[in-house]
Amino acid sequence: MTGRADFTDEEWDAVLEGPTSAGMIVTTAERGGTFREVYAMAKAFAEARREHGDSELLDEIVSTKPEMDRTKARSTEELREKALQRIRDGVGVVEAKATPAELADYRRFALAVANRVAGAKKESDAGPVSGAEASAIAEITEALGA
Repeated sequence: MTGRADFTDEEWDAVLEGPTSAGMIVTTAERGGTFREVYAMAKAFAEARREHGDSELLDEIVSTKPEMDRTKARSTEELREKALQRIRDGVGVVEAKATPAELADYRRFALAVANRVAGAKKESDAGPVSGAEASAIAEITEALGA
């Protein structure tokens, strides 16, 4: 099993930032609801922490405080592009160091965070996820290689 000790500090930061970046992309896809969406992200981590599956890697990811790149973006577009790159970086590191099953768990968790954030507030009568959020999830899915 792959764990924290298998990664350098820089690699581990990339691994931790992937799922949080997925949540932030969805949070910034639409205006409003930010508090609910951030709470939904925290709840996704807490629930995953309680589940403790067969993946030591995923257990260690969810047992740490969610990480996010603190550099300032000049626009929502720049924030989204940087976050998508952090997702790709995290996947690349996990793919290089972990088992295929752990990689699948990582991808599933990051996508679950994004979906949880998207469902945090009802966007319209059409459903809980707006077009912008659905588009963000599609971009996240592509960045995850899923």
